[in-house]
Amino acid sequence: MTLLTRAGTTLAAALTAVACAASAPAAAPATGARTTTLATDAGTAAPEARVPAADAPAADAPATAAPPAARTGAAVPPGLTDPRPCPGQADVTCADLTVPLDRTGAVPGTLALRTAVLGAADAPGGTLLFLTGGPGQPGVPYVRRIRDRLPKVLDRYRLVMIDQRGTGEAALDCPALQREVGSSDTVAPTRAAVTACADALGVRRNLFTTADTVADLEDLRRALGVGSWTLDGVSYGTFTAGQYALAHPQRVRRLVLDSVVPLDGAGVLYEDSLGHSATVLRTACREQGCGFDPARDLAKVVRRDGNGVGVFNLLVIASIIDPKLDDPRFGILAALHASATGDRSRLDALVAGFSAPSDEPASEFSSGLHAATLCADSRWPWGDASAPVAGREKALARAVRKIEPARVWPFLRETAGAQGIPRTCLPWPASRPNRPAARSTLTVPVLLLAGDRDLSTPVRWARDLAAATPRAELVVLPGAGHSTQSRSEGGARAAEEFLLR
Repeated sequence: MTLLTRAGTTLAAALTAVACAASAPAAAPATGARTTTLATDAGTAAPEARVPAADAPAADAPATAAPPAARTGAAVPPGLTDPRPCPGQADVTCADLTVPLDRTGAVPGTLALRTAVLGAADAPGGTLLFLTGGPGQPGVPYVRRIRDRLPKVLDRYRLVMIDQRGTGEAALDCPALQREVGSSDTVAPTRAAVTACADALGVRRNLFTTADTVADLEDLRRALGVGSWTLDGVSYGTFTAGQYALAHPQRVRRLVLDSVVPLDGAGVLYEDSLGHSATVLRTACREQGCGFDPARDLAKVVRRDGNGVGVFNLLVIASIIDPKLDDPRFGILAALHASATGDRSRLDALVAGFSAPSDEPASEFSSGLHAATLCADSRWPWGDASAPVAGREKALARAVRKIEPARVWPFLRETAGAQGIPRTCLPWPASRPNRPAARSTLTVPVLLLAGDRDLSTPVRWARDLAAATPRAELVVLPGAGHSTQSRSEGGARAAEEFLLR
């Protein structure tokens, strides 16, 4: 669900670890919709030096290429304050949206949410709000990436992006948790780091739910002076966009949901992703003619070594930066096979590198916000976020035992309960649950984009939402992973065609 899954900050560490392992001895053993399929070039380009989630989802890191020709700077409506040029983009106007910290009034204070506006208010296509992922990723730094990926769309739309509450310059900062997990869903933090973060936030931890962000977005719409707009969300941004559309259907013209998170918040145990890994591995092997069964190799390794969470984290990251598993710098298929046949060194180095401590600052991705939002929003085996901490572990264990082993093979079902999302929220103190929208069905036109190699938000989630959405169009992109608009030409062009109809 996170857009980033620590891919950027661990890429260098992983490559270093693999290089060191190349000459090291083997380690000792341890204990209703229309569906379209498009071709894509995803995975053929070399990974970037810093590669985002997910969430994500979401927009890629800011592009280093020069932006398109300058356009007239946007006029900022009265509801936004302190207009100024956005850093490095003189034709993009940054301003602040002031919102209540707590709309009940119980906790005083306000938040200034940085907002970026590109284009004229009378753009022929109207206003496009692009929502990044996580939860935890800011929006404003990714304007350049979106204008680079969707140039024809921005010839017709005014683009708006926002640093959602708890992200960006005013990010929630929990140093220990930030270092342990960065932007990862799957790396499990220590209990001490989680409780230290919750204690530091105090009562504020109740005020960063998706419903709070949806209310902020409605304030933003009013401030912009638009009656309705179009939303494009990636990874966790799909959840936010969907919740907004459920709460305010009359305010939404159409939706693009890229790398879909279920609208009911399900999926925290990642059973679908764990099971989908066998298909991803075998498809990559067939394409490369590898000559062995990497899914069976993975099953052998994780049962022998007890490293299911680390291997799963590696594959989730790969579904972002190397979705076809053919990058020779990683050699994931060969590493799995070598480990299964006795040489653990390369796979162990990959797992260690991609699980290494993160140096990603909270301003780029807030692990504190990630925890506060996911723990409040999600459906848990122990109930909602208000459930007492005592008894959660037993409830999780019961849920894990009920998982059909075939559903998560080649992994063990225990991996589902040991990965980062449940391990973050098990010790998170009882908090105010997210307030879900009253409606459950999207009624506006929706484009659903899914990479068939995505293990962060597996394609099944998009298929299920498409089947439940009357006006949905599903585009599945072969060879693509997470965040298809950023990482595949097919995803960007499908979004462009939908938005320009």
